[in-house]
Amino acid sequence: MPELPEVEALAGFLREHALGAVIGRIDVAALSVLKTFDPPVTDLQGKDITAAARFGKHLGIEAGGLWLITHLSRGGWLRWADTPSSAPPKPGKGPLALRVHLFTPEGLTPAFDLTEAGTRKRLAVWVVRDPQEVPGIARLGPDALAVTEPEFAELLARKSSRLKTALVDQQLLAGIGNAYSDEILHTAKLSPFATTASLTPESVTLLWTTMRSVLLDAVARSEGQDAARLKGEKRSGMRVHARTGMPCPVCGDTVREVSYVDRSFQYCPTCQTGGRILADRRLSRLVK
Repeated sequence: MPELPEVEALAGFLREHALGAVIGRIDVAALSVLKTFDPPVTDLQGKDITAAARFGKHLGIEAGGLWLITHLSRGGWLRWADTPSSAPPKPGKGPLALRVHLFTPEGLTPAFDLTEAGTRKRLAVWVVRDPQEVPGIARLGPDALAVTEPEFAELLARKSSRLKTALVDQQLLAGIGNAYSDEILHTAKLSPFATTASLTPESVTLLWTTMRSVLLDAVARSEGQDAARLKGEKRSGMRVHARTGMPCPVCGDTVREVSYVDRSFQYCPTCQTGGRILADRRLSRLVK
């Protein structure tokens, strides 16, 4: 799933390539992605793109007082085409959900596609006058890169949960998902199952500092990348996430995994849990 660094990079890519362009035809290949109908998506046609922004893990472009907002969910992505097909896509065929044709000031006619891989379709698109009309944006907590250390400490004090759960709770803190929470906790040498109540003031400072460092490093690595290369850049920077069975790059121990019904997370026992192996939920064992 695209998280704060990748969505920030996609917003930057659109600011570089789409600002000033006029929106042309919009092809909707999957009606299910549209979560709003007033104003209709066709109201964006003929309007100049004036902004591109990130709201947590939501991506938005502004045109003529309207916002096209998308949440890419687990399998979604934005793909840019300098020479897109002029033929309307066939509904329900392939990963394409929505295509936006553009006319640039230089006379070019690119397009960007919102696509979604897999069979579980969760990609969502809204057309709104104010981003706060999108329920997921209205519920967002402070952005992970904007929250101050005192604010962060106060948020954790109000949330009684495991650290992994707290970091991915978008109503608590916006922008971090499964992958970067794994990386933050590994870098900070904190167990995913440690609780917010167990943190000392020093641990809170460490977690806040590490969170910013990991995210800012990922943003820096993603800046300037072509939209098509961002996924690969994300994978290449991971130390434990999605690296089950591989050696930890810090200590050499084997990276372990805890799995649930539809998700999993990774950690290093030596770096994070004092050598203790956390029980894999697929085996229905208790974690003490």
